[in-house]
Amino acid sequence: MRKRDSIKLGAHQLALGEAWKDTGFAFTQPHGDRLHPQNVTVQFLWLAYLAGLPPIRLHDLRHGAASLMLAAGVEMKVVQETLGHTSSSFTADTYTSVFPEVAMAAAEKTAALLLAEEENTGKPAEVSPLRV
Repeated sequence: MRKRDSIKLGAHQLALGEAWKDTGFAFTQPHGDRLHPQNVTVQFLWLAYLAGLPPIRLHDLRHGAASLMLAAGVEMKVVQETLGHTSSSFTADTYTSVFPEVAMAAAEKTAALLLAEEENTGKPAEVSPLRV
């Protein structure tokens, strides 16, 4: 077992003793070896089929999650780290054009900043949505 692992071994791993291979992966084969990506893909497709879902690649879920995080206003740095990208510029280049709503929200936030107070009233200015 590697020293960096602080997760306690389960009964299954303890029972295997020296036969357990500590690969550091969360989801493994019974002896600890990593799962083969193709087997994971096949299992995912089968589960999606049984659930009555349309065919979708497992990797599409990653793209969907990133796009939804950005549409929800999650900071680019958080999305970048979640996806494991080396730079937030790569994440931005890949995902910011996916949802027009993201661009619209950015424009509306910018307009709201520019119109923060109506002249001489001290009251916040109202920004009407660009789309109805």
